[in-house]
Amino acid sequence: MDPTPDAASTDATPTVTPSADAVAERLFGAVLGTVDLMSTFLGDRLGWYRSLADDGPATPPQLAERTGTDARYAREWLEQQTVTGLLQLDSDGTPDERVFSIPPATAEVLTNQDSLNFLAPVGRMFGAVGPALPRLLAAYRTGDGVSWDELGDHAREGQADANRPWFEHRLADALAGVADLHERLARPGAQVLDVGSGGGWSSIALGRAYPGATVHGIDIDAPSVAMATENARAAGVGDRVRFSHGDAAHLPEGRYDAAFAFECVHDMPRPVDVLAAVRASLAPGAPLIVMDEAVAESFAPHGDELERMMYGFSLFVCLPDGRSSQPSAATGTVMRPSLLREYGAAAGFSEFEVLPIEGFGFFRFYRMKEAGTS
Repeated sequence: MDPTPDAASTDATPTVTPSADAVAERLFGAVLGTVDLMSTFLGDRLGWYRSLADDGPATPPQLAERTGTDARYAREWLEQQTVTGLLQLDSDGTPDERVFSIPPATAEVLTNQDSLNFLAPVGRMFGAVGPALPRLLAAYRTGDGVSWDELGDHAREGQADANRPWFEHRLADALAGVADLHERLARPGAQVLDVGSGGGWSSIALGRAYPGATVHGIDIDAPSVAMATENARAAGVGDRVRFSHGDAAHLPEGRYDAAFAFECVHDMPRPVDVLAAVRASLAPGAPLIVMDEAVAESFAPHGDELERMMYGFSLFVCLPDGRSSQPSAATGTVMRPSLLREYGAAAGFSEFEVLPIEGFGFFRFYRMKEAGTS
């Protein structure tokens, strides 16, 4: 008898099928998580977390008075938040006499926009999906899309604020660790393009890190451009970090010493056209740096938590947005490195590399250039 297993048995990977009870338990946990996430949306948008953090513990009527909200709803939310473990009860009594407070850890995660643990914007993002669900259902039947503009300010502000701490506290050091890129950006008078600049925090961070540079952010979403302009003014860099409303087709040719595309290529209906226009806007030797989700190299069942989260964003936000303008590449949030390489090559970039920047949130950095340039 030959002890060597045949090819079929060698290649086969045993699959453990979960029981119905296990599936039900997992989905029940997801229900609890959904309740927690949506309740954080309420607390964030109504100012309840902020009031507890800034003004101190409160009874339901006190919290309602501080924030201009309804006391009965405030009481239900305070009790739910305490039952789920995000808030704590300081003093018991009748329902309207109970005093609630916010622990430091919860305050950091849900109110401190400078913390790398700040997650309130995620609740805003998925909160924006709720009103759009009927349109999303229709789009899933017809192949149409739902744009960022249709999702509204909750999504727009959530996206901007989610990445803000990483840009403000980590981007400068990340770029300084790539010596030749840092040298290029630090040249006096450097012209830097930030395509798909959104709320402007990436452009502002570039302007702060390289005070000798001029940064031009461009975005197709007019409310985002207005928000970015105000953010730059408030940050004190409005004189050299400016924003314009438009698309990459109107970029000047041969101007920029470097270009960036932060977490936006996968949203673009026609990424090759945009990347080609960006390439044409670059001076000889200038690179395009793309920051996008650090998803796995290829699809595989039973992906990790990052894959699961990015598919969630893709289902409800990014893929519908990418299909809201036709024709569309319909990329979605889970853009594998090989697909970005394909887009870059089709746009005329012949060099493609992953930059040695690690530990930057959920993101991976890529550099694209034309061959033979330095």
